[in-house]
Amino acid sequence: MTAPVNALDPGLYIVATPIGNLADLSPRAADILSRADVIAVEDSRVTAGLLRHIGIKRPMLPYHDHNAEGVRPGLVARMAREAVALVSDAGTPLISDPGYKLVRDARAAGHAVVTIPGPCAAVAALTLAGLPTDRFLFLGFLPPKAKARSDAIAEVAAVRATLVLYESGPRLAACLAALAEGLGDREAAVTREITKKFEEAVTGTLSTLAARYADAPPKGEIVVVVAPPGEAAPSTIEDADAALAEAMTRLPLAKAAGEVAKRLGLDRKALYARALALKDG
Repeated sequence: MTAPVNALDPGLYIVATPIGNLADLSPRAADILSRADVIAVEDSRVTAGLLRHIGIKRPMLPYHDHNAEGVRPGLVARMAREAVALVSDAGTPLISDPGYKLVRDARAAGHAVVTIPGPCAAVAALTLAGLPTDRFLFLGFLPPKAKARSDAIAEVAAVRATLVLYESGPRLAACLAALAEGLGDREAAVTREITKKFEEAVTGTLSTLAARYADAPPKGEIVVVVAPPGEAAPSTIEDADAALAEAMTRLPLAKAAGEVAKRLGLDRKALYARALALKDG
């Protein structure tokens, strides 16, 4: 295939593509794809459909989880003389995919790296959910196995930010139930088919959403958005004493005081003095 007219400068071009509605492809993204020497794609069938939509043909090279280690060195070498565009099947590359390694190696080799921003399901879901957006944490997909999923949820339970994660329809109800158990019954939203004909955002508590989808797994691409934790009630002296008494059965005094201080948000030195008093008393 002949080189495009008005060829791009060599380097890596990270191109965001639509997450459903093909009309969301930006004019700049279409222009970059039309002039790239090669497009690194997750699935050539998906990207071919997008290219047909904008009326172009360009060489494509598969680049995904299963072949990235073998393909990446060759792609990086080509960037010295060619414009390589990177796309995913939908949305912004590198968000919940391994594209960051290609960016890292391109930079290490001294090649230009350019981003062409656009659709991203995680950010689009935040705009639909009606939950705080001043701070948010993207979790990608939680582990499918129950124990690993619970552990991952526990790691972020105290984070004071809205949580955003991807999930599949068959696993959605179990995921929502695990979130309710690990985080408390927070407000949440389940968004799906964003930008498509059947786009919807269903809001409620985690437990009510889990019940809703228990016997009716939804279809389509799903993003779950979970509200941040509420303000905790101030800890009382009784709370601190009970926590210290329990911790002192497992730990030396200093470590017990440190653990309780972190958990309750109290002063470690004051708790250590209190632990000494409890021990002597």
